[in-house]
Amino acid sequence: MVKEVPIYLCIGFIDSGKTTFINGAMQGDFTDGAKTLLICCEEGEVEYDFSNNPDITIVTVEEEREFNKDFLKDLQEKYDPDQVMIEYNGMWQMPKLFGKIWPDGWILYQIMTFVEASTFDLYSKNMGQLMMEKIRNCDMLVFNRCTEELKESLRKRNFRLVNKRADIYLDDVNGNAENYLTGDESPFDLTQDVIDIADNEFGVWYVDIMDKPKSYEGKKVHVKMQVYRPQKYPGTFSLGRFVMVCCEYDITFMSLIAKGDALNDFPNMTWVDTVCEISLGEHEAYNGTGPIMNVVSIEECKEPEDDVVSF
Repeated sequence: MVKEVPIYLCIGFIDSGKTTFINGAMQGDFTDGAKTLLICCEEGEVEYDFSNNPDITIVTVEEEREFNKDFLKDLQEKYDPDQVMIEYNGMWQMPKLFGKIWPDGWILYQIMTFVEASTFDLYSKNMGQLMMEKIRNCDMLVFNRCTEELKESLRKRNFRLVNKRADIYLDDVNGNAENYLTGDESPFDLTQDVIDIADNEFGVWYVDIMDKPKSYEGKKVHVKMQVYRPQKYPGTFSLGRFVMVCCEYDITFMSLIAKGDALNDFPNMTWVDTVCEISLGEHEAYNGTGPIMNVVSIEECKEPEDDVVSF
């Protein structure tokens, strides 16, 4: 049986704080006796010194072309790591990381993007595509060395519209972190006539509408879901999807109460493409007030490629 090896990817331009973060993680309980392979793809001002930790092996890559499947396979055979940390060069492209580059068992577990807050505008103007691909594809986004003015400027940009799933943090000049979100932001543009929810965004949207239902009141949303008739509430319809909360053993059907005569035309669990107008109403399922999906248009559709979504 192939051993699963999680990959933790730290990415960002030079002097963005990647090395400082990795140093802190490695000196904490990250390794905890696990054989850890650290792949460094650039040299920054901060250096590594793990000479007192025999569980950490450091390998340096100088050229982007060297970072390939054969190179990584050789590392797997030579070091047989339990986990891999990669300090990825911010000037290198990301698409290769989502292809068939990894050895068997290696899993891209978490992508962390680090940005020097004071240089964000400069990099965005001169290398916008490189910058945005790293923000768009990460699981955690950290803006380092923020002044109060920079925090305010970054919040105005609403990065939740760029990356709907990432945890975003603002670190000040002393390394103190605060959540980017203040509670007012939405991962979706609520000014649209119809808010389009992509297939892979259902989980994020469900959390958002349940957390802030009033912000969706009177809005129209376009989303693919399944028609469901909950036995617990006879005569009630809901629209929803199966969601994997944390693992394959924790899959739950998450739905919203729906209303509309057209719902009667579809058998239970039929996939439908809908446009619904959101109102707020009382229902037992919510133990009070919750969002009601009032069907504007609905038609049967094919199930998405991934019928179970995750957060």
